[in-house]
Amino acid sequence: MMKITDVVSCGLFASLFLGVAAQASPAANGAAPALRDYRAVALSANGQRIAAIESVKAGEQPQRPHAAIVVRDAANGAIVRQFDPCAACSYDKPSWSPDGRQLAFIAYDAKAGKAHLYLATMTQAQARMLISIKGVASTARWSPDGQQLALLATVGARKLAGAVEAGARQVGEVGSEDDAQRIAVVPAGGGELRLLSPADTYVYEYNWTPDGRGFVATSAQGNGDSNWWVAKLSYIDAASGALRVIASPAMQLNLPSVSPDGQTVAFIGGLMSDFGSIGGDIYTVPLAGGTPRNLTPDYRGTFNGVVWRGAGLLATALIDSQLALVPVDAQAGPAQPVLLGELSSSGSDGRLSFSVDGRQAAAVQEDFTHASHLVAGQLGQLKKITHDNDQFAPQVSVQNVGWNNEQYREQGWLLGPLQKDAGKQYPMIVNVHGGPGAAAAPRYVETATVIEELTQKGYFVFLPNPRGSFGQGQAFTRANMADFGGGDWRDILAGIDAVQKVAPVDGQRLGLIGHSYGGFMTMWGVTHSDRFKAAVAGAGVANWISYYGQNGINQWMIPFFGASAYDDPAVYRKASPIESIKAAKTPTLIYVGERDVETPAAQSLEFWHGLRAMGVPSSLFIYDGEGHSFRKPEHQRDLQRRIVGWFEQYLK
Repeated sequence: MMKITDVVSCGLFASLFLGVAAQASPAANGAAPALRDYRAVALSANGQRIAAIESVKAGEQPQRPHAAIVVRDAANGAIVRQFDPCAACSYDKPSWSPDGRQLAFIAYDAKAGKAHLYLATMTQAQARMLISIKGVASTARWSPDGQQLALLATVGARKLAGAVEAGARQVGEVGSEDDAQRIAVVPAGGGELRLLSPADTYVYEYNWTPDGRGFVATSAQGNGDSNWWVAKLSYIDAASGALRVIASPAMQLNLPSVSPDGQTVAFIGGLMSDFGSIGGDIYTVPLAGGTPRNLTPDYRGTFNGVVWRGAGLLATALIDSQLALVPVDAQAGPAQPVLLGELSSSGSDGRLSFSVDGRQAAAVQEDFTHASHLVAGQLGQLKKITHDNDQFAPQVSVQNVGWNNEQYREQGWLLGPLQKDAGKQYPMIVNVHGGPGAAAAPRYVETATVIEELTQKGYFVFLPNPRGSFGQGQAFTRANMADFGGGDWRDILAGIDAVQKVAPVDGQRLGLIGHSYGGFMTMWGVTHSDRFKAAVAGAGVANWISYYGQNGINQWMIPFFGASAYDDPAVYRKASPIESIKAAKTPTLIYVGERDVETPAAQSLEFWHGLRAMGVPSSLFIYDGEGHSFRKPEHQRDLQRRIVGWFEQYLK
């Protein structure tokens, strides 16, 4: 289920709560300064240039800002080139050719339903279209010799790729026309696109092997939205398209890549609740096949990036509240981590983008009080190279709160008003992140977002990372398996107690909010506690038994529950808020997307019916055409108005 405030979150609250559709702070001359957004940072092989998707947002815009591909000098951040060949398109992450002279990227035209692959050179002002397909595509990658380009293509796609996107209409024979995302290749000089991987297999991630003769990939047969949780590590031959399974470990897999000698595959494996919400240990396995070996067993942190550089690996990890760079020897395991700080970071190799020799890196970084900016330089000496957002001031106060509960050491973030009156007690909203495999992490809080508006109105907002979260190692992440609403809920309550010891929070004016798994936890909270005076449950789960047969991603549930709802219904009923609906008293606002694949609207409807039957003040709003992540700015703004209004009504 979808994360909320993780560093690479594309879910609703990573944007609505912390900052999409925001209005910038007034500049000194009265005009609103433009906030620059950076995404998909890619460092060239020699470390000299950075490519990123960049957009500029000034004021409250009716549409999300159109972006461009921007190339910068890695030494000083100066813009070298800017490419924007399709004004109607959104752009996918750029990819450098091995010699650093060309850039490939994919543009998607949603209105036309077409994806275009573009090539750009640093000596020409315009990018040229290489191929166009009817459908969706992503993840352009150059062959090691620079002669071919590969991409993930879904020809004739019925929906956008990913379970958080709005689902296709369920009409006709359901399940008979699953989309297949396939590896496709095209000569870099031009020619026909060749669909390569098997037509019955959905490929999630891939990388070329160093010899250019094949690909390492994560893949599964059948429905792509549902089957990532049971995906296998595969080798796909670049000539024939034949697929060979390398390993089928009972875990979720991310970021597979092959060692320079072509012998070993490295990947991050663990218990993960969403594709893209990466967290686990680092494993290696022979490319020829075998049993994966854990290089980082019992590591007290969660790995979220890994790439081969020379004979070893460079990895990043979330260690408690800090992002860290961790060199990893393929035989001896991890070396001492280099702590990078309490921040969010993103690059093409996970949390950073590395040069081919592994000596330089680049990324986009931010934290709760500093807007996003690019950093680059030698490893361990990254320096800020863009200053477009320097004028944006902190909008909230921030406190890192730690506490102990049962056998676990836990952490969360407390955001609050910049100015507080001595002796005054403030209401607090507890925002439970989604996942559960994710973590609330530092993202800049812009003006006119939910958190900024709430703190301006005198609320604290608490972002806890209870058991089941990333940051404390795999044992901690696995600690709420088959125990949803058990230990993790006790952790959150203990975290609230810890906050009250260090901040002026009024324990009689507590609110609760969450989306996805956080939406479930909100439903659970209002049926298992009377501490909260108002709640907002977004895209939650009321009844795990009925949910099992309604959702489009039910493969995710078995790793977390231990069995299907048909084999062990008791564990599903135990965790269902609807079973305790008679205990509910908290006024609750419920919302969901009409075409949510991950948490269908029927779950929110069931919980709303239950609250009404109990006489609990409640409201349900279903957003037209939206999936698990809301995409329409007008819906984001409407939801923000409803959330703030709900808490103002019941907590003030």
